[in-house]
Amino acid sequence: MSQLPLELPQRPALGRGDFLVAPANEAAVAWIDRWPDWPSVALVLVGPPGSGKSHLAEVWHSASGASPVTPADLKCQSPDRLVERAQVLLLEDAEGNLGGEGEEALLHLYNLLAERGGQLLLTGLRAPKRWNISLPDLASRLATATVAELGAPDDALLQAVLVKLFADRQLLVTAELVEFLQRRIPRSFAAARAIVAAIDRRALAEQRGITITVARAALAEEVEALEALEDQT
Repeated sequence: MSQLPLELPQRPALGRGDFLVAPANEAAVAWIDRWPDWPSVALVLVGPPGSGKSHLAEVWHSASGASPVTPADLKCQSPDRLVERAQVLLLEDAEGNLGGEGEEALLHLYNLLAERGGQLLLTGLRAPKRWNISLPDLASRLATATVAELGAPDDALLQAVLVKLFADRQLLVTAELVEFLQRRIPRSFAAARAIVAAIDRRALAEQRGITITVARAALAEEVEALEALEDQT
């Protein structure tokens, strides 16, 4: 049975394996590659759960040396202190997690970065114009941010991700098995990671190779977890 080659371009992400470039994410990758030549203070990576936002943000984090900031940090640390520490910042999952105090802090942080030539990468499910922001000044600032969208993986990308995830575990799989899985799991990286881990666990427990029979049993065992991931996409 033929082995499925990994044909998509790859880029290193320190400590996080490789990021696979495909039509669903190539525009966002291009914006990451343009850093620090961004047209605005902020770039927002937007996409559904499992589309690779956090992975691509980690690629940028490794390349830029950015300081990670959480919504909780905005509520308990001074924006001035955050900008003193670093003028290139990464803020993930800001949408819906700021609250009034966080919005005020993010506005102040944005203004400081603009004054000092700093930059900010954010991630979210939707573009900032669709966030429920109560502070008009913050909404207007974020409206000027560049938005880079990542779509759900297409068939080719999902298959390549499955191959890579198995390869990371030093497991070779057939094209038939990868296609079998691709047709049956939610279209997300999170689902791919979950099913590969489940298949590996079952194969080890049964001391068997990675076969469609083992994969089918793992799918049946993980059906509820995979359905929950599908609801998120």
